[in-house]
Amino acid sequence: MATKNWIAVASAEHARRGRDHRPPGFLQVGHGKLPPLRRVQPGDRVAYYAPALAPGGKDRLQSFVSIGIAAPGQPYAFDMGGGFVPWRRDVGYLPAQEAPIEPLLDRFHFVDDRRHWGSKFRFGLFEVDDHDMLLVAQAMGVAPAMLYFP
Repeated sequence: MATKNWIAVASAEHARRGRDHRPPGFLQVGHGKLPPLRRVQPGDRVAYYAPALAPGGKDRLQSFVSIGIAAPGQPYAFDMGGGFVPWRRDVGYLPAQEAPIEPLLDRFHFVDDRRHWGSKFRFGLFEVDDHDMLLVAQAMGVAPAMLYFP
């Protein structure tokens, strides 16, 4: 099966929590729903985009905050307390610098209309091609070989 590339969407607060969790990091999307996580397979590349700093926040960030590779295993339920049991998938995140999206917008293949570039992000998780994932990796200072690009 071919390696796929995914952009996940969450606030920076939530994305950083998944990135910094040890061991390993985790991916949690769509308010903890399982179906999106089933699409991500071990070995797939994942980058987290954060439109804002906090959930539902008006404090715009519009940056990629983490990038990594989905770890072996299946999604699993995780009890966060208070009756909230979201689904997660383990991800091995790479050392990377956060990078704003704006300088990349005119170079992404997934952006069909510059005026409405954010429309795909509404889905919480979407697939991109190798070109777009390489742009994100380069902006974040991650060497392509770290993500198993030839």
